[in-house]
Amino acid sequence: MTRKAFLALAALCAAAAQAQPSSCSSDEQAAPVALLERFISADCGGCWAAKDAPAAKNGELALDWIVPGRKGDDAPLSAAATREAEDRLRALGHKAPQAADSVRTARAQPAGTVRVAHGPVFNGYVGTSIQSLDAGKGPFTGWLALVETLPAGTEGSPVERNLVRNLLQVPWPAPPGRRFEARPMSVPEGAHADRLRVVGWVQDARGVIRAISESRCDPEDQKR
Repeated sequence: MTRKAFLALAALCAAAAQAQPSSCSSDEQAAPVALLERFISADCGGCWAAKDAPAAKNGELALDWIVPGRKGDDAPLSAAATREAEDRLRALGHKAPQAADSVRTARAQPAGTVRVAHGPVFNGYVGTSIQSLDAGKGPFTGWLALVETLPAGTEGSPVERNLVRNLLQVPWPAPPGRRFEARPMSVPEGAHADRLRVVGWVQDARGVIRAISESRCDPEDQKR
């Protein structure tokens, strides 16, 4: 990336972080009460098309991860597989599935607040930000997932998918205070820019999720 492109991307990150409200942010969005994380081995092409995939309950948010398989680049779902899926499994204390697995994690009560936002895609990157507002004393880890929301029927899936395309982990220290991070995230080849958004959550050292949020884009702004 050239210096000019990098500076332009940094400006997009700042815009996504500071805009109040942002056209693509978690502002005024209901906070999910739990995460349902569905993990599929890249080796299992049929798992993506399975009609009995676990469904998110009322108020929950489903995330879909494609885990690298033993077949490597020859795996049916290798194009969407990410090493970050393995990182997430380790954080949850789960092994990589041979076919498919799911983990449901409820948000703590009382819940904290986390704000996420993102800008437009530029030069293969998107500016993103995550800010924890009231999680209390840490340490915490901020998780920010760049997801592509695929309507039911897309790419052969009978259910809607929130496919994780990239992931940022931010370690936040113990003392309370402003916890904020703005970063550019790369957009994988083949992802549709108009389907991208971000999901963020704050997790403590015990693995308890303190806050969850997801961005939504203003349809009127997307038309401009």
